Amino acid sequence: MALAYLLLGSNMGHSQSLLSIAADHIQQLVGPIQVQSSIYISDAWGKEDQNPFLNQVISIETSLSAAHLLKSLLQIEQQMGRIRSVKWGARIIDIDILFYNNEKIQLDALTIPHPAIADRRFTLIPLHEIAPYYTHPVYQKTIAWLLENCQDPLGVKLLED
Repeated sequence: MALAYLLLGSNMGHSQSLLSIAADHIQQLVGPIQVQSSIYISDAWGKEDQNPFLNQVISIETSLSAAHLLKSLLQIEQQMGRIRSVKWGARIIDIDILFYNNEKIQLDALTIPHPAIADRRFTLIPLHEIAPYYTHPVYQKTIAWLLENCQDPLGVKLLED
């Protein structure tokens, strides 16, 4: 079994419900959720003229290979209505693989660890909540260290219910 960390994000529709639906699909199709962060609201990154995102990090246990995990997550996105049209554009759901065990994987359609983790507070803050001492397999720094040294100026705050 592998331990994977996933980032869920949405900024269309009822985003909080969409994150929950995505988590349910992940549990049914990919493997059980071990830990999940709180939900955070964050400014849009990359293409800033859109609604803020809701983001959450979950860790899962899966028997799938990293490539098969990606395939399953893309199917979940498609089933939920994700349409890829504009890079960094608004989306119903986005599911990214952040880490897969402590592996470094480079395939045509998949890079693990996710190459932008250290540059994005909207990823680091929820990841820090559930795994502050996890060591990034490329940088050999903890998530706590990466967050403390992140230069991303965009706002990220805890979503209040």
